[in-house]
Amino acid sequence: MSPAPSALRIVHDPLPYEARLDARALDRIDLAVIHCTELPDLATARRYGEEVRYGSGTGNSGHYYVDRDGAVHQYVALERVAHHVRGHNARSVGIELVNRGRYPHWLAAAHQAMDEPYPDAQIDALVALLRHLRATLPALRLVAGHEDLDTERVPASDDPSVRVPRKRDPGPLFPWERVLRAVELERLR
Repeated sequence: MSPAPSALRIVHDPLPYEARLDARALDRIDLAVIHCTELPDLATARRYGEEVRYGSGTGNSGHYYVDRDGAVHQYVALERVAHHVRGHNARSVGIELVNRGRYPHWLAAAHQAMDEPYPDAQIDALVALLRHLRATLPALRLVAGHEDLDTERVPASDDPSVRVPRKRDPGPLFPWERVLRAVELERLR
């Protein structure tokens, strides 16, 4: 059973560059995008999120990070556009689930399995967060996986003659049916 939205505890821990991210109106957010960090732990995900990758002094990050134990951290305010999925950032909220995914050989043809399951505590916290966002964001109606929106295939790092998905998250072990039954959102593919 998922916790009630009122039981949700969010730790606010803004990224150093949060104020440099573009501002937006909350009524423009109609999509939640589910990711997995494809990193070993929350501390590593935080370090990656803090890395400046753009001339604007910002980097890649989701709005929320959900650890394996169900702890929820907010790195970017909803009023700011985080860089988490190409082509959909302005309209979406990015939710990162801590999961190793294909780490550390993300694009290796021989390492495309995503075999770490998502713990119940993490999925329960995700459901509570999605319910909270649904109550907070008036236009939120859709949910998608990163893999649904970024379908580009790129040369494999270990064999450039083979093309692999650039993004596979949240991956084949993500419990879509369970999540969709628990929240009032439609999956966008």
